[in-house]
Amino acid sequence: PWTAPPPPPEEAVRRGGPIHSKRRDSQAISHHYDVGNEFYERVLGPSMVYSCAYWSPGGTLEEAQRDKLDLVCRKLGLKEGDRLLDVGCGWGSMVLHAAREYGVRATGVTLSREQAAYARKRIAEEGLTDRIEIRVQDYRDVKDGPYDAISSIGMAEHVGSARYREYAGNLYALLVPGGRLLNHQIARRPEPDEEAYRIDEFIDAYVFPDGELSPVGGTVGELERAGFEVRDVQALREHYALTLRAWVARLEEHWEEAVRLTSPGRARVWLLYMAASALGFEHNRLGVNQVLAVRPGGGGASGLPLRTRTWSA
Repeated sequence: PWTAPPPPPEEAVRRGGPIHSKRRDSQAISHHYDVGNEFYERVLGPSMVYSCAYWSPGGTLEEAQRDKLDLVCRKLGLKEGDRLLDVGCGWGSMVLHAAREYGVRATGVTLSREQAAYARKRIAEEGLTDRIEIRVQDYRDVKDGPYDAISSIGMAEHVGSARYREYAGNLYALLVPGGRLLNHQIARRPEPDEEAYRIDEFIDAYVFPDGELSPVGGTVGELERAGFEVRDVQALREHYALTLRAWVARLEEHWEEAVRLTSPGRARVWLLYMAASALGFEHNRLGVNQVLAVRPGGGGASGLPLRTRTWSA
């Protein structure tokens, strides 16, 4: 009878040092993201955006990822000359969109050297090196604030619950009074006993080492404790299921290339984790939320329009 193949031991992460120390976080990020930019091109498509897209009926993955980036820019109220910090900038898609479409001066930080090299190449090809800087840098080492706006898209899952208040406090300190944070983050359902929560062993060993998910209420609470005023929470759960199914389809379409560019074990792991995650979002075991928060200005002013759901300036 058929039996499932064993997990590929060569694909398990090797790590050392205290959890969520800068060294160990760098190892964890490298395990997941430094697997080859060409591999990720096959999975993600030309947008090179590795987070939940924002779909319209009948739209394509590219259109949905563009619409997600633009939604973030509009929530942040970006305008010509603003300073934007993108924490966990990936392959540079957010900073490119913000600089090209909104005229901001952007800084992107990542712990992945492969991502940084790819992002810098894209920026040079678009002639935006005077507006965008990409750094291989831990978010805890960013000291050149203040920024007018900060985007954190699919990065906070790597922070860890023990470090989350530090994360929120660091971002708060980097913003001008009245500055906005857009925190886009996967969430889990709350446990009856939160002490019983355990990180999924497969995900921890093979996919996102040391990654932790929190309920959205916990994330909002930590942002508020750091001093932020939380102004809007938008749930995008169904959108991530659609995004993951699109990635699975692309990986299956380019399967032989994906195996050649990485390894049979790595391609198998990525296919399994994305297919299982799609089911998690569809069945409400996982969620994803955009939380818009403001560092209050003088007199408590938020600077937001009265009808924020239009996301006008």
